[in-house]
Amino acid sequence: MLPITIDLARVGVVLVGNGNTARRRLGLLEAAEAGRLTVYADAPEPELIEAAGDRLRRRLPRADEIARAQLVFLAAVAEPTASRLRRIADAAGVLLNVEDDRANSDFHSAAVVRRGDLTVAISTGGKSPGLAAAVRRRIEASFGPEWSFRMERIAALRLCWRAAGNDSEAVTRLTAMWLHREAPPGLKPE
Repeated sequence: MLPITIDLARVGVVLVGNGNTARRRLGLLEAAEAGRLTVYADAPEPELIEAAGDRLRRRLPRADEIARAQLVFLAAVAEPTASRLRRIADAAGVLLNVEDDRANSDFHSAAVVRRGDLTVAISTGGKSPGLAAAVRRRIEASFGPEWSFRMERIAALRLCWRAAGNDSEAVTRLTAMWLHREAPPGLKPE
């Protein structure tokens, strides 16, 4: 596995599903700022209808709609529909995630802690989502909401340091000095 961060505001995302699993995935995609998101549900529950709004299409996606996406999420989609959508995505070269089906997924989503632009992702390679969620809760407790401000502060400082002509090594040293002054004990550089 290669952990990567994808700017979901820049890529087409398709979510297929009808119930609570699709609504939960929709919330995660919204938190990740998926700007080009379309939701397909052939029998959507009222909560999904409300959450998806005008992004909802009350049917399954056509092959051309999957081919235009870069990522497809299947949330509790039953067979044989899931296999058919998988074949369409494969033929189009589109990455697909089947909720709780590691063997049929091209990728999986990590558990995430967000504090502004500070994003911490926890992955078990799809082998234990429960363990990833437990680790996420631990990290959430360690990195409170104040980290959103700290992230903005260090980003602004980094821009100033770079504008002043500092190279990458100098910026790394300056960041370590800032962390030594500002960060809680567990994050202070040695």
